[in-house]
Amino acid sequence: MAKKGKSISNPSKKIFVLDTSVILYDHDAVNNFQEHDVAIPIQVLEELDNFKSGNDTRNFEARSFIRLIDETSKQKLISDWISLRSPDSGKFKVVLNEKPLVVDAEEVYGKGKTDHKILNAALSLKEEHPDKKVVLVSKDICLRLKAKALDLNAEDYETGKIKNVDELYAGKTELIDFPSEIIEEVKKNTFVDASDLGLPPKNANHFYILKNKRKTANVFYNNSLKTISAVSTDAIFKIKPKNIEQAFAIHALLDPEIKLVSIQGNAGTGKTLLALASALEQRKNFRQIYVTRPIVSLSNKDIGFLPGDAKSKTDPFMAPIWDNLRFIKEQFIGDDKMSEKIDELINTEKIAIAPLAFIRGRTLTKIFFIIDEAQNLTPHEVKTIISRAGEHTKIVFTGDIYQIDTPYLDSESNGLSYLIENAKNHPLYAHITLQKGERSELANLANELL
Repeated sequence: MAKKGKSISNPSKKIFVLDTSVILYDHDAVNNFQEHDVAIPIQVLEELDNFKSGNDTRNFEARSFIRLIDETSKQKLISDWISLRSPDSGKFKVVLNEKPLVVDAEEVYGKGKTDHKILNAALSLKEEHPDKKVVLVSKDICLRLKAKALDLNAEDYETGKIKNVDELYAGKTELIDFPSEIIEEVKKNTFVDASDLGLPPKNANHFYILKNKRKTANVFYNNSLKTISAVSTDAIFKIKPKNIEQAFAIHALLDPEIKLVSIQGNAGTGKTLLALASALEQRKNFRQIYVTRPIVSLSNKDIGFLPGDAKSKTDPFMAPIWDNLRFIKEQFIGDDKMSEKIDELINTEKIAIAPLAFIRGRTLTKIFFIIDEAQNLTPHEVKTIISRAGEHTKIVFTGDIYQIDTPYLDSESNGLSYLIENAKNHPLYAHITLQKGERSELANLANELL
Protein backbone atom coordinates (compact mmCIF):
# COMPACT_ATOMS: atom_id res chain seq x y z
CA MET A 1 0.00 0.00 0.00
CA ALA A 2 1.16 3.51 -0.71
CA LYS A 3 2.83 5.32 2.17
CA LYS A 4 3.03 9.04 2.81
CA GLY A 5 6.06 10.57 1.21
CA LYS A 6 7.07 7.42 -0.67
CA SER A 7 7.28 7.01 -4.42
CA ILE A 8 5.18 4.37 -6.15
CA SER A 9 6.93 1.70 -8.19
CA ASN A 10 3.75 0.76 -10.07
CA PRO A 11 2.76 3.69 -12.31
CA SER A 12 -0.86 2.52 -12.82
CA LYS A 13 -3.47 4.22 -10.65
CA LYS A 14 -5.35 2.24 -8.04
CA ILE A 15 -8.58 2.67 -6.12
CA PHE A 16 -8.27 2.25 -2.36
CA VAL A 17 -11.48 1.55 -0.44
CA LEU A 18 -11.21 2.50 3.24
CA ASP A 19 -13.29 1.00 6.01
CA THR A 20 -14.29 2.56 9.33
CA SER A 21 -11.32 1.18 11.30
CA VAL A 22 -8.89 3.12 9.09
CA ILE A 23 -10.71 6.43 9.57
CA LEU A 24 -10.90 5.96 13.35
CA TYR A 25 -7.14 5.26 13.34
CA ASP A 26 -6.24 8.25 11.13
CA HIS A 27 -8.87 10.77 10.01
CA ASP A 28 -6.47 12.14 7.37
CA ALA A 29 -6.03 8.72 5.74
CA VAL A 30 -7.75 9.78 2.50
CA ASN A 31 -4.84 12.16 1.80
CA ASN A 32 -2.12 9.53 2.21
CA PHE A 33 -2.42 7.67 -1.10
CA GLN A 34 -0.63 10.09 -3.46
CA GLU A 35 -2.07 9.99 -6.98
CA HIS A 36 -4.41 7.06 -6.31
CA ASP A 37 -8.17 7.38 -5.91
CA VAL A 38 -9.86 6.78 -2.55
CA ALA A 39 -13.42 5.61 -1.95
CA ILE A 40 -15.51 5.37 1.20
CA PRO A 41 -18.60 3.10 1.32
CA ILE A 42 -21.71 4.92 2.55
CA GLN A 43 -21.86 2.47 5.48
CA VAL A 44 -18.59 3.95 6.77
CA LEU A 45 -20.24 7.38 7.01
CA GLU A 46 -23.16 5.79 8.83
CA GLU A 47 -20.81 4.15 11.34
CA LEU A 48 -18.85 7.38 11.80
CA ASP A 49 -22.13 9.12 12.59
CA ASN A 50 -22.41 6.83 15.64
CA PHE A 51 -18.92 7.85 16.75
CA LYS A 52 -19.22 11.62 16.36
CA SER A 53 -20.37 12.26 19.97
CA GLY A 54 -18.07 11.80 22.94
CA ASN A 55 -14.58 12.63 24.18
CA ASP A 56 -12.77 9.46 23.17
CA THR A 57 -10.05 9.69 20.53
CA ARG A 58 -12.24 7.76 18.10
CA ASN A 59 -14.90 10.45 18.50
CA PHE A 60 -12.39 13.17 17.62
CA GLU A 61 -11.14 11.21 14.61
CA ALA A 62 -14.72 10.72 13.38
CA ARG A 63 -15.57 14.41 13.73
CA SER A 64 -12.32 15.49 12.09
CA PHE A 65 -12.94 13.20 9.10
CA ILE A 66 -16.52 14.43 8.65
CA ARG A 67 -15.31 18.06 8.68
CA LEU A 68 -12.49 17.21 6.26
CA ILE A 69 -14.89 15.66 3.74
CA ASP A 70 -17.32 18.57 4.13
CA GLU A 71 -14.53 21.06 3.36
CA THR A 72 -13.29 18.95 0.42
CA SER A 73 -16.69 18.53 -1.20
CA LYS A 74 -17.93 22.15 -0.85
CA GLN A 75 -20.76 22.40 -3.39
CA LYS A 76 -19.95 19.13 -5.16
CA LEU A 77 -21.70 15.79 -4.87
CA ILE A 78 -19.56 13.31 -2.96
CA SER A 79 -21.24 10.41 -4.77
CA ASP A 80 -19.22 11.57 -7.81
CA TRP A 81 -15.43 11.55 -8.01
CA ILE A 82 -14.08 14.85 -6.61
CA SER A 83 -10.49 16.08 -6.37
CA LEU A 84 -8.69 15.95 -3.04
CA ARG A 85 -6.89 18.99 -1.63
CA SER A 86 -3.48 18.39 -3.23
CA PRO A 87 -3.10 18.98 -7.03
CA ASP A 88 -1.18 15.71 -7.49
CA SER A 89 -3.57 13.67 -5.34
CA GLY A 90 -6.18 11.31 -6.70
CA LYS A 91 -9.93 11.68 -6.41
CA PHE A 92 -12.44 10.79 -3.73
CA LYS A 93 -16.01 9.54 -3.67
CA VAL A 94 -18.58 7.93 -1.43
CA VAL A 95 -19.88 4.62 -2.80
CA LEU A 96 -23.62 4.26 -2.34
CA ASN A 97 -25.43 0.93 -1.85
CA GLU A 98 -24.29 -0.55 -5.13
CA LYS A 99 -24.63 -4.30 -5.73
CA PRO A 100 -21.89 -6.13 -7.61
CA LEU A 101 -23.11 -8.24 -10.54
CA VAL A 102 -20.74 -11.19 -10.30
CA VAL A 103 -19.96 -11.84 -6.61
CA ASP A 104 -22.31 -10.63 -3.87
CA ALA A 105 -20.67 -10.67 -0.41
CA GLU A 106 -24.06 -10.66 1.29
CA GLU A 107 -25.09 -13.78 -0.60
CA VAL A 108 -21.85 -15.48 0.46
CA TYR A 109 -21.47 -14.29 4.06
CA GLY A 110 -25.01 -13.28 5.04
CA LYS A 111 -27.24 -10.22 4.81
CA GLY A 112 -27.49 -7.24 7.11
CA LYS A 113 -23.90 -6.96 8.32
CA THR A 114 -22.12 -3.68 7.63
CA ASP A 115 -18.80 -5.39 6.83
CA HIS A 116 -20.44 -7.35 4.00
CA LYS A 117 -21.93 -4.18 2.54
CA ILE A 118 -18.47 -2.60 2.62
CA LEU A 119 -17.14 -5.62 0.74
CA ASN A 120 -19.89 -5.18 -1.84
CA ALA A 121 -18.93 -1.52 -2.31
CA ALA A 122 -15.35 -2.57 -3.11
CA LEU A 123 -16.53 -5.39 -5.38
CA SER A 124 -18.80 -3.02 -7.31
CA LEU A 125 -15.84 -0.67 -7.91
CA LYS A 126 -13.78 -3.61 -9.09
CA GLU A 127 -16.45 -4.44 -11.70
CA GLU A 128 -16.93 -0.79 -12.65
CA HIS A 129 -13.18 -0.16 -13.13
CA PRO A 130 -11.64 -3.35 -14.57
CA ASP A 131 -8.61 -1.33 -15.75
CA LYS A 132 -7.66 -0.36 -12.16
CA LYS A 133 -6.54 -2.38 -9.18
CA VAL A 134 -9.12 -2.04 -6.38
CA VAL A 135 -7.75 -2.56 -2.86
CA LEU A 136 -9.75 -2.74 0.35
CA VAL A 137 -7.79 -1.10 3.18
CA SER A 138 -8.77 -2.20 6.67
CA LYS A 139 -7.23 -2.69 10.08
CA ASP A 140 -9.70 -5.51 10.67
CA ILE A 141 -7.90 -8.78 9.89
CA CYS A 142 -11.12 -10.77 9.53
CA LEU A 143 -12.50 -8.31 6.99
CA ARG A 144 -9.28 -8.50 4.98
CA LEU A 145 -9.46 -12.31 4.98
CA LYS A 146 -13.08 -12.23 3.81
CA ALA A 147 -12.10 -9.86 1.00
CA LYS A 148 -9.26 -12.12 -0.14
CA ALA A 149 -11.64 -15.10 -0.16
CA LEU A 150 -13.72 -13.15 -2.70
CA ASP A 151 -10.65 -12.49 -4.90
CA LEU A 152 -10.55 -8.87 -3.72
CA ASN A 153 -7.17 -7.30 -2.90
CA ALA A 154 -6.97 -6.29 0.77
CA GLU A 155 -4.22 -4.59 2.81
CA ASP A 156 -3.61 -3.15 6.24
CA TYR A 157 -3.24 0.64 6.53
CA GLU A 158 0.53 1.10 6.42
CA THR A 159 1.01 4.81 7.15
CA GLY A 160 2.58 5.16 10.58
CA LYS A 161 3.56 1.49 10.76
CA ILE A 162 7.04 0.57 11.95
CA LYS A 163 8.80 -2.15 9.98
CA ASN A 164 11.21 -4.59 11.64
CA VAL A 165 9.80 -3.86 15.09
CA ASP A 166 12.15 -6.48 16.58
CA GLU A 167 15.00 -4.14 15.60
CA LEU A 168 13.33 -1.11 17.20
CA TYR A 169 15.70 1.37 18.84
CA ALA A 170 16.60 0.03 22.32
CA GLY A 171 18.50 3.07 23.63
CA LYS A 172 21.59 1.21 24.81
CA THR A 173 24.70 -0.51 23.43
CA GLU A 174 27.29 -2.72 25.13
CA LEU A 175 30.89 -2.26 23.95
CA ILE A 176 33.46 -4.97 24.76
CA ASP A 177 37.24 -4.38 24.99
CA PHE A 178 36.78 -0.63 25.29
CA PRO A 179 40.03 1.23 26.22
CA SER A 180 40.47 0.91 29.99
CA GLU A 181 42.00 4.39 30.35
CA ILE A 182 38.75 5.94 29.08
CA ILE A 183 36.74 3.86 31.54
CA GLU A 184 38.98 5.20 34.33
CA GLU A 185 38.62 8.77 33.04
CA VAL A 186 34.81 8.49 33.10
CA LYS A 187 34.94 7.43 36.74
CA LYS A 188 37.08 10.46 37.66
CA ASN A 189 35.38 13.23 35.66
CA THR A 190 31.77 14.38 35.52
CA PHE A 191 31.83 14.84 31.74
CA VAL A 192 34.23 13.48 29.13
CA ASP A 193 34.48 14.75 25.55
CA ALA A 194 33.27 11.90 23.35
CA SER A 195 34.50 13.28 20.02
CA ASP A 196 37.57 11.05 19.76
CA LEU A 197 36.62 8.11 21.95
CA GLY A 198 35.80 5.74 19.12
CA LEU A 199 32.14 5.35 20.05
CA PRO A 200 29.88 4.04 17.25
CA PRO A 201 28.45 7.05 15.37
CA LYS A 202 25.08 8.04 16.86
CA ASN A 203 22.69 10.86 16.09
CA ALA A 204 20.76 10.32 19.30
CA ASN A 205 21.06 10.49 23.06
CA HIS A 206 22.23 7.00 23.95
CA PHE A 207 23.37 4.81 26.83
CA TYR A 208 26.55 2.71 26.68
CA ILE A 209 27.94 -0.09 28.80
CA LEU A 210 31.72 0.16 28.36
CA LYS A 211 33.63 -2.99 29.30
CA ASN A 212 37.27 -4.03 29.47
CA LYS A 213 37.78 -7.32 31.27
CA ARG A 214 36.62 -6.60 34.83
CA LYS A 215 36.37 -2.85 34.36
CA THR A 216 32.95 -1.42 33.51
CA ALA A 217 31.56 2.07 33.03
CA ASN A 218 27.90 2.81 32.47
CA VAL A 219 27.59 6.10 30.62
CA PHE A 220 25.12 8.42 28.94
CA TYR A 221 26.08 9.96 25.59
CA ASN A 222 24.65 13.46 25.15
CA ASN A 223 24.35 13.99 21.40
CA SER A 224 23.98 17.79 21.65
CA LEU A 225 27.09 18.28 23.79
CA LYS A 226 28.98 15.29 22.33
CA THR A 227 29.95 14.21 25.86
CA ILE A 228 29.61 11.08 27.95
CA SER A 229 28.86 11.05 31.68
CA ALA A 230 28.67 8.30 34.29
CA VAL A 231 25.25 6.90 35.17
CA SER A 232 24.54 6.59 38.89
CA THR A 233 23.04 3.46 40.45
CA ASP A 234 21.90 5.30 43.60
CA ALA A 235 18.36 4.91 44.91
CA ILE A 236 15.74 7.58 44.25
CA PHE A 237 12.89 8.03 46.71
CA LYS A 238 14.10 4.75 48.31
CA ILE A 239 13.67 2.85 45.01
CA LYS A 240 17.05 1.40 44.03
CA PRO A 241 17.63 0.25 40.43
CA LYS A 242 17.96 -3.53 40.35
CA ASN A 243 19.84 -3.62 37.04
CA ILE A 244 21.77 -1.23 34.83
CA GLU A 245 18.85 -0.73 32.44
CA GLN A 246 16.75 0.59 35.32
CA ALA A 247 19.63 2.92 36.24
CA PHE A 248 19.66 4.18 32.64
CA ALA A 249 15.91 4.81 32.84
CA ILE A 250 16.29 6.76 36.09
CA HIS A 251 19.10 8.84 34.57
CA ALA A 252 16.86 9.85 31.65
CA LEU A 253 13.92 10.53 33.98
CA LEU A 254 16.02 12.81 36.22
CA ASP A 255 17.85 14.71 33.46
CA PRO A 256 16.24 18.20 33.29
CA GLU A 257 17.42 18.69 29.70
CA ILE A 258 15.49 15.64 28.47
CA LYS A 259 11.83 16.59 28.14
CA LEU A 260 10.50 13.42 26.51
CA VAL A 261 11.25 9.88 27.74
CA SER A 262 9.94 6.49 26.69
CA ILE A 263 10.47 3.24 28.58
CA GLN A 264 9.57 -0.02 26.86
CA GLY A 265 9.63 -3.44 28.46
CA ASN A 266 7.78 -6.58 29.49
CA ALA A 267 5.46 -6.75 32.48
CA GLY A 268 7.39 -6.53 35.74
CA THR A 269 10.45 -4.67 34.45
CA GLY A 270 9.66 -1.66 36.66
CA LYS A 271 8.60 0.90 34.05
CA THR A 272 5.79 2.59 35.96
CA LEU A 273 7.47 2.30 39.37
CA LEU A 274 10.65 4.03 38.15
CA ALA A 275 8.66 6.80 36.47
CA LEU A 276 6.61 7.45 39.63
CA ALA A 277 9.65 7.38 41.92
CA SER A 278 11.51 9.81 39.62
CA ALA A 279 8.52 12.13 39.57
CA LEU A 280 8.31 12.14 43.37
CA GLU A 281 12.07 12.74 43.62
CA GLN A 282 11.62 15.89 41.51
CA ARG A 283 8.25 16.94 42.98
CA LYS A 284 9.54 20.40 43.95
CA ASN A 285 10.50 21.14 40.33
CA PHE A 286 6.99 20.61 38.97
CA ARG A 287 3.60 22.12 39.72
CA GLN A 288 1.88 18.75 39.47
CA ILE A 289 2.60 15.07 38.83
CA TYR A 290 -0.03 13.75 36.44
CA VAL A 291 -0.32 9.99 35.88
CA THR A 292 -2.68 8.47 33.37
CA ARG A 293 -3.32 5.46 31.17
CA PRO A 294 -5.76 4.65 28.36
CA ILE A 295 -8.95 3.04 29.63
CA VAL A 296 -8.97 -0.41 28.03
CA SER A 297 -10.64 -3.19 29.99
CA LEU A 298 -10.17 -6.84 29.15
CA SER A 299 -13.95 -7.22 28.94
CA ASN A 300 -14.07 -4.36 26.41
CA LYS A 301 -16.67 -2.55 28.53
CA ASP A 302 -16.29 1.19 28.97
CA ILE A 303 -16.51 3.09 32.25
CA GLY A 304 -20.24 3.68 31.81
CA PHE A 305 -20.90 0.11 32.95
CA LEU A 306 -19.42 0.79 36.39
CA PRO A 307 -21.35 2.44 39.25
CA GLY A 308 -20.54 5.74 40.92
CA ASP A 309 -18.98 9.05 39.91
CA ALA A 310 -16.11 9.54 37.46
CA LYS A 311 -13.45 8.70 40.09
CA SER A 312 -15.27 5.52 41.15
CA LYS A 313 -15.63 4.48 37.53
CA THR A 314 -11.99 5.02 36.63
CA ASP A 315 -10.26 3.78 39.80
CA PRO A 316 -10.40 0.09 38.71
CA PHE A 317 -8.55 1.01 35.51
CA MET A 318 -6.00 3.09 37.46
CA ALA A 319 -5.39 0.31 40.04
CA PRO A 320 -1.88 -0.60 38.73
CA ILE A 321 -0.78 3.00 39.26
CA TRP A 322 -2.18 3.09 42.77
CA ASP A 323 -0.41 -0.24 43.46
CA ASN A 324 2.95 1.28 42.47
CA LEU A 325 2.30 4.37 44.58
CA ARG A 326 1.40 2.13 47.54
CA PHE A 327 4.65 0.19 47.06
CA ILE A 328 6.65 3.43 47.16
CA LYS A 329 4.84 4.49 50.33
CA GLU A 330 5.66 1.12 51.93
CA GLN A 331 9.37 1.95 51.57
CA PHE A 332 8.83 4.70 54.17
CA ILE A 333 7.29 2.50 56.88
CA GLY A 334 8.55 3.96 60.13
CA ASP A 335 8.96 7.40 58.58
CA ASP A 336 5.60 8.93 59.50
CA LYS A 337 6.56 12.35 58.19
CA MET A 338 7.22 11.12 54.64
CA SER A 339 4.16 8.83 54.66
CA GLU A 340 2.00 11.80 55.61
CA LYS A 341 3.71 13.87 52.92
CA ILE A 342 2.78 11.32 50.21
CA ASP A 343 -0.83 11.27 51.46
CA GLU A 344 -0.85 15.07 51.38
CA LEU A 345 0.44 15.08 47.78
CA ILE A 346 -2.50 12.86 46.80
CA ASN A 347 -5.14 14.75 48.81
CA THR A 348 -4.04 18.14 47.41
CA GLU A 349 -3.82 16.62 43.90
CA LYS A 350 -0.14 17.42 43.61
CA ILE A 351 -0.21 13.82 42.37
CA ALA A 352 -3.25 13.39 40.11
CA ILE A 353 -4.23 10.00 38.69
CA ALA A 354 -6.95 10.16 36.06
CA PRO A 355 -7.92 8.76 32.64
CA LEU A 356 -6.36 10.15 29.50
CA ALA A 357 -9.58 11.69 28.18
CA PHE A 358 -9.46 14.25 31.00
CA ILE A 359 -6.41 16.06 29.57
CA ARG A 360 -7.98 17.02 26.25
CA GLY A 361 -7.91 20.74 25.61
CA ARG A 362 -5.50 21.40 28.50
CA THR A 363 -2.09 23.03 28.27
CA LEU A 364 0.24 21.13 30.58
CA THR A 365 2.64 23.69 32.07
CA LYS A 366 5.30 22.65 34.61
CA ILE A 367 3.84 19.12 34.77
CA PHE A 368 5.62 15.78 35.16
CA PHE A 369 3.28 13.76 32.95
CA ILE A 370 3.40 9.94 32.97
CA ILE A 371 1.41 7.98 30.39
CA ASP A 372 1.30 4.30 31.32
CA GLU A 373 0.34 1.50 28.87
CA ALA A 374 1.20 3.80 25.96
CA GLN A 375 1.17 0.85 23.55
CA ASN A 376 -2.63 1.11 23.58
CA LEU A 377 -2.46 4.58 21.97
CA THR A 378 -2.52 5.37 18.27
CA PRO A 379 0.28 7.47 16.73
CA HIS A 380 -2.19 10.36 16.45
CA GLU A 381 -3.00 10.12 20.18
CA VAL A 382 0.70 10.23 21.09
CA LYS A 383 1.15 13.31 18.90
CA THR A 384 -1.90 14.95 20.51
CA ILE A 385 -0.56 14.31 24.02
CA ILE A 386 2.91 15.72 23.28
CA SER A 387 1.35 18.77 21.62
CA ARG A 388 -0.32 19.59 24.96
CA ALA A 389 3.07 20.21 26.61
CA GLY A 390 3.69 23.72 27.88
CA GLU A 391 6.86 25.26 29.34
CA HIS A 392 8.91 23.20 31.84
CA THR A 393 6.86 20.04 31.29
CA LYS A 394 8.32 16.55 31.09
CA ILE A 395 6.41 13.72 29.40
CA VAL A 396 7.12 10.03 30.03
CA PHE A 397 5.59 7.18 28.03
CA THR A 398 5.81 3.64 29.40
CA GLY A 399 4.50 0.41 27.92
CA ASP A 400 5.06 -2.97 26.31
CA ILE A 401 4.63 -2.98 22.53
CA TYR A 402 3.92 -6.71 22.55
CA GLN A 403 1.03 -6.49 25.02
CA ILE A 404 -1.73 -4.60 23.24
CA ASP A 405 -5.37 -4.59 24.33
CA THR A 406 -6.77 -2.19 21.73
CA PRO A 407 -8.47 -3.55 18.60
CA TYR A 408 -6.77 -2.70 15.28
CA LEU A 409 -3.39 -1.91 16.91
CA ASP A 410 -0.35 -4.18 16.88
CA SER A 411 3.35 -4.02 17.74
CA GLU A 412 4.06 -2.19 14.45
CA SER A 413 1.20 0.33 14.39
CA ASN A 414 0.82 1.44 18.02
CA GLY A 415 1.76 4.88 19.23
CA LEU A 416 4.65 3.81 21.47
CA SER A 417 6.51 2.08 18.62
CA TYR A 418 5.80 5.09 16.41
CA LEU A 419 7.24 7.46 19.03
CA ILE A 420 10.40 5.41 19.60
CA GLU A 421 11.14 5.17 15.88
CA ASN A 422 10.41 8.79 15.00
CA ALA A 423 11.77 10.63 18.06
CA LYS A 424 14.98 8.63 18.56
CA ASN A 425 17.28 11.30 17.06
CA HIS A 426 15.74 14.32 18.79
CA PRO A 427 17.96 16.09 21.37
CA LEU A 428 15.09 16.42 23.87
CA TYR A 429 14.34 12.68 23.82
CA ALA A 430 15.78 9.59 25.46
CA HIS A 431 14.62 5.97 25.36
CA ILE A 432 15.50 2.75 27.13
CA THR A 433 14.18 -0.78 26.67
CA LEU A 434 14.07 -2.79 29.88
CA GLN A 435 14.77 -6.49 29.37
CA LYS A 436 14.99 -8.05 32.83
CA GLY A 437 11.82 -8.58 34.85
CA GLU A 438 12.20 -7.65 38.52
CA ARG A 439 8.66 -8.28 39.78
CA SER A 440 9.28 -11.89 40.86
CA GLU A 441 10.72 -15.16 39.59
CA LEU A 442 7.15 -16.35 39.02
CA ALA A 443 6.38 -13.33 36.82
CA ASN A 444 9.60 -13.95 34.88
CA LEU A 445 8.46 -17.53 34.29
CA ALA A 446 5.31 -16.23 32.61
CA ASN A 447 7.26 -13.85 30.35
CA GLU A 448 9.87 -16.45 29.36
CA LEU A 449 7.93 -19.67 29.04
CA LEU A 450 4.25 -18.99 28.51
